[in-house]
Amino acid sequence: MTDVVLTYPDAERSDISEVLHGRRIDDPYRWLEDAADPRTKEWSATQDELARGWLDALPGREAAAERMRSLLSAGSVSAPVWRAGRAFFTRRLPGQEFAVLHVREADGSERVLLDVTEIDPSGLTTLDAWSPSLEGDKLAYQVSIGGDEESLLHVVDVATGERVEGPIDRCRYTSIAWLPGGEEFFYVRRLPAESVPEGEEQFHRRVWRHRVGADPEQDLLVHGEGLHHTFYFGTSVSRDGRWLFVHGSPGTARRDSMWIADLSDGAPVPELRRVLDTSDGVRASAWVERDGRMYVQTTLDAPRWRLCVTDPEHPEPENWTELIPEDPDSVLEAVRWFDPGDGEPRLAVLRTRHAVSELTLHDPATGERTGEVPLPGTGQVTALNTVDVLTTHDRDRLWLGWTDFATPPCVHTYSRTSGETSLEARAPGAVDLPDVHTRQVTYTSLDGTEVRMFVLSPTAEPDRPRPVLLTGYGGFSLSMEPGYTPSALAWVSAGGVWAEPSLRGGGEEGEQWHRAGMRESKQNVFDDFHAAAEHLVEQGWTSPGQLAISGGSNGGLLVGAALTQRPDLYRAVVCSAPLLDMVRYELFLLGRTWNEEYGTADDAEELGWLLSYSPYHAVREGTSYPSVLLTVFESDTRVDPNHARKMCAALQHATASDPVERPVLLRRETEVGHSARSVSRTVGLATDQLAFLAEATGLVLG
Repeated sequence: MTDVVLTYPDAERSDISEVLHGRRIDDPYRWLEDAADPRTKEWSATQDELARGWLDALPGREAAAERMRSLLSAGSVSAPVWRAGRAFFTRRLPGQEFAVLHVREADGSERVLLDVTEIDPSGLTTLDAWSPSLEGDKLAYQVSIGGDEESLLHVVDVATGERVEGPIDRCRYTSIAWLPGGEEFFYVRRLPAESVPEGEEQFHRRVWRHRVGADPEQDLLVHGEGLHHTFYFGTSVSRDGRWLFVHGSPGTARRDSMWIADLSDGAPVPELRRVLDTSDGVRASAWVERDGRMYVQTTLDAPRWRLCVTDPEHPEPENWTELIPEDPDSVLEAVRWFDPGDGEPRLAVLRTRHAVSELTLHDPATGERTGEVPLPGTGQVTALNTVDVLTTHDRDRLWLGWTDFATPPCVHTYSRTSGETSLEARAPGAVDLPDVHTRQVTYTSLDGTEVRMFVLSPTAEPDRPRPVLLTGYGGFSLSMEPGYTPSALAWVSAGGVWAEPSLRGGGEEGEQWHRAGMRESKQNVFDDFHAAAEHLVEQGWTSPGQLAISGGSNGGLLVGAALTQRPDLYRAVVCSAPLLDMVRYELFLLGRTWNEEYGTADDAEELGWLLSYSPYHAVREGTSYPSVLLTVFESDTRVDPNHARKMCAALQHATASDPVERPVLLRRETEVGHSARSVSRTVGLATDQLAFLAEATGLVLG
């Protein structure tokens, strides 16, 4: 694109600085934090024009868009959730913008229960969550508009599809715990904005008891008073309706509190008994199973998780008995009660071994392993469900949501009778998938730690240096597991290589792996990423001039740190919805809920951790930075777009690279947020990102 002239808009560099714990910290673009400032609006509009002009002129755009549309036309189908003979599941057909919620009756007939495009043809409304009652006659669902994730709660009658109530607002991130009979449920709702301190409107959640059809303002307050304002809660009720569990943690801290209440006394507001406190420093989830025992999945003395049991009358940790011990090489993900009705119930136990799913059966009395469930390949079990009553012919089957890098979301079932796993429902669209070689390799990080990485390529072995797209996350104990990835397949089908390492900070190897990449150890994540890039170069897959990196959210922080720490190693960067100013991140949106992960600038030592890698503060004048595309979403209510604005201005000012050869661009979208988006918006974003990276690395998209 040598015929294009690229001139960055002027951005005033102010002399704003502050002294924190004896450190002077300059912040020349603080004015860009204010989206309503006329200067910010004018600067953003000019950046829009600049980015759009550049991106629209990139070669291969139409080929990339067409490939993405084709790969996404595969659609998806989810494993059913069973309630009293009814099966609830989602399916997205080719041409549909969003998955549609269906219900299948006991006689096999199916019908649409909820289609958000019928609610809102504009495509701005997304389905956040849904939960059928125990009897399957009612469904609670949550929707949000324009990407704000401010879930509005509704209830519909399943038989008629008619709305029973709603919307109930302030239900972001709520769980629904139905009581037997379907007339009441426990849920989580924030306090009204006017009743909390200014700036804390996104916090102050409480657990409530609600009667369907009643005024939600008259709901009974169950729990949450007196706890830190950043607490998140989850609720569940045992199938027999006797036991209520409330789980909670301050922000995203991986330290759980847990309470249990016996509902059999009929008290409107149950008396909760504390089982765990966040000060215990462990993670745990618990439920009462059909055998009447309380099951606890926990990291207590087991960073890769173990399963314990106890009497719910005596739920404290000192009464827990280990049923299934920690495995030294895999992570316990989920446990399901599996009763085929033959008098020999089993526990279906899902683990991931180096991010790859495996499924086994165990005796619930002894924990002894009794069998293995065959899985389709190297991939991810996305859902593990069983029927909830013994009057259906499906009672001897496990229902598995399944995907891998080249398999669109589909459903398999395992039959206890035959011992075989078979495809139950494939993704509904026909798609021409490229030939892809998938492998998991091991490399060594800076401190000698072994890290695993998935590599997708058009050839079995390196034949020549190719354009590589390296991505990662490395935070919040979230695992990057094999899953259908259209952008990766589009890249590989054009002749490139795609790679995804299991960085420290994630959950791929358990809680110790997570802790090895958080707080004072955050640099390990970036070292793991740099080492992955160097491994790909050393093995002959690529060269620094052909190496692109991409990440979003915490992954945006990852690539922001990567480009400022090793600008020589990377040719091009896509940095999406990123955290980049780590000194002030807590001041915006949900930022304060992440200080357990990163640390806080309020503490002198922790400020040192943050400044050691904060990308915005690491930008240095006269450095030849890679090509950078920052993508942000103006309705994002998690990560404030001001991070990307400030970083864009800093890089455009500082870089010594020719802007035509290595541009720094800011791509904005409105009426879309941090998470779910329509298929057409997904295609648009991916097209710009792939074309930008391909042009920089020499990949020919079409």
